[in-house]
Amino acid sequence: MKSWTKRDALLGGALSLFTLSSAVAQIQNAPLVRAPQQPVIPPPTSVALRPDQVDLLLRTLNQAYTHGFESVAFAPDAILPLLSARDALTRQGAQAQLIDLTLRYAKAVRTGRLAPDAFLNDWGLRPLPYDPGPDFVQAVAQDRLGPWLDSLPPPYTGYQTLRKGLATYRDIAAKGGWKAIPAGEALKPGATGDPRIAALEARLAVEDATVAVDGAPVFDEALQQALMRAQKRFGLNPDASLGPATLAALNVSVERRIGQILANMERWRWLPQQLPADRIQVNIAAAVMSVFHDDAPNLTMRAVTGRPGDETPMLQSTIHSIVLNPPWNVPSSIAAKELWPKERANPGYLARNDFIVISTGEGTSRLQQKAGPKAALGLVKFDFDNPYGVYLHDTPSRSKFASFSRLASHGCVRLEKPIPLAKQLLASSPDWQPDVVDATIAAGKTVRAQLAQPIAVFLLYWTAYMTPDGQMNFRDDPYGWDSVLVQRIAAGAPGSA
Repeated sequence: MKSWTKRDALLGGALSLFTLSSAVAQIQNAPLVRAPQQPVIPPPTSVALRPDQVDLLLRTLNQAYTHGFESVAFAPDAILPLLSARDALTRQGAQAQLIDLTLRYAKAVRTGRLAPDAFLNDWGLRPLPYDPGPDFVQAVAQDRLGPWLDSLPPPYTGYQTLRKGLATYRDIAAKGGWKAIPAGEALKPGATGDPRIAALEARLAVEDATVAVDGAPVFDEALQQALMRAQKRFGLNPDASLGPATLAALNVSVERRIGQILANMERWRWLPQQLPADRIQVNIAAAVMSVFHDDAPNLTMRAVTGRPGDETPMLQSTIHSIVLNPPWNVPSSIAAKELWPKERANPGYLARNDFIVISTGEGTSRLQQKAGPKAALGLVKFDFDNPYGVYLHDTPSRSKFASFSRLASHGCVRLEKPIPLAKQLLASSPDWQPDVVDATIAAGKTVRAQLAQPIAVFLLYWTAYMTPDGQMNFRDDPYGWDSVLVQRIAAGAPGSA
C-alpha cells in the first residue's frame, strides 16, 4: 500500500477545502428554486356559514341519535339562541361552537367513538385516522356540505339496516319492552293448559307482527311456526320447542339487544370506506364464511371458529397461498396444555396420531403433526399474514359442522367445504386447475400453491344484522365483545351510547 507523507496530507486537506468552497459557491450562484406552496387551509371554526348551511348542520346534529349517539351528545340546543343574537361576535362564537360539534360528529360517525388505546388486542380491525377539518372547509367552499355529510357514515347496507333496527328496538323499549318467560319444562308443540304458552305468544308478537295474540293456552301450529321463525333469527335449531337455549334468547332484554345493535354499528365504522369487490368474509360469532365475487356472495359455508378463551381475532388481510397436505406446527401453548398431558396419561398417544418432535436447537423442541389423514389441518390450509398466527383450514373432524353452535377451535377458522374454496381461488392459475389440485392432494406431498390473484379476507364479529325480509337477527355475544365495546365507549368517548 502506498504510504502518505505529511505533504500529501496537507495537499489533500487543501483540495478538500477547495472542493467545499467551490460547492458552496455553486449553491450560492444557483438559481433559486422554490418549493410549490401548499394552499393554506383556514381553521374550520373560522369559516363563515350561510344561514342555509347553519340549518343543515343543525338538522344533521339533531339526527345524530339515529346513528346510536346519545341525544345530548351533539345536541346544539345551547347555542341555538346565540346563532341569532344581535351581536356579531356572539353569532361568530356560536357558529364556531356549531362547527366544533359538527367536526366531533363527523369523526365519530366516520371512524367510531372508541379511543385507539381502548381497543382489545384481538380487535385487529382498526379504523384509519380521520381529520374532518380539511374536508369540512372544502365542502363549505364548494357548496357541497350536504354530500359531504352524507358520505360520512359507513356506505354499507348492513349499517343502514342496523339504523332501522335501532329505531325499531328503541320504539319497543319505549313501549315497555317485553316480559321474561318463566322457566320450566321445555314447551313442545301440542301442549295445552300451561300459562307460559300465552306468555310465549305475547313475547313472540313483540318482534313478529304476524303473530296473532289470542291468549289461548294452546301450543298450536301457528305458534310453532312463529317460534321457529324466532329460532332462525337467533341462529338456533328451529325445532319449535321452547328449550333452554331458545328461552335464554327470548329472555335477553330489549336494552341488551339495543346494545348489540350499537356495538355492531360501531364495528361497521372500523371497516375501510370501500370493500374489495372480491373478498372472503367470516362472521366469527355466527361461524359462517362467504366468498364474494363482484360484491355478491357466490359460495357460503359453515365454519368452526374460536371457543371463548381461544377467540378468533377480528382482522383484515390477504390470502396469498394455499398449502396442500399441510403439516401442523403445534403452538407451544397447545402442546403444553393439551398434547403432552395426553402423552403422559397415555404413552404413545403422540406417535399414534402422527406427531413428531422437532429439535429447534439449544435443547429446545417443538411438536409437529405430519400431513395425512389424521392431520388437524386436514388437506388444505389458506395462508394470510397476521400477527395472531391464525388461518383458514380443513379438518378431519366433520361432526361439528352439523351443530348450530360452532365455536370450538383454538382460534383458527375450520371450513366445511375447503376443497371447493381452494379450487375456486386457484381457478385463475394455469398450473393449478382442479385436476392438478386433486392429484396433488392424492399424492400426499406437501406443496404450497401461490394464488395468481390474492384475495382479501376479513374476519368480522357480527352479532346483530337485518336480513332482506326486514327482520333483525341476533347471535350470542360469545366473547363478551359487545358488552365490553359499549362499556368502553360510555367510559371515554364523546357521544357515548
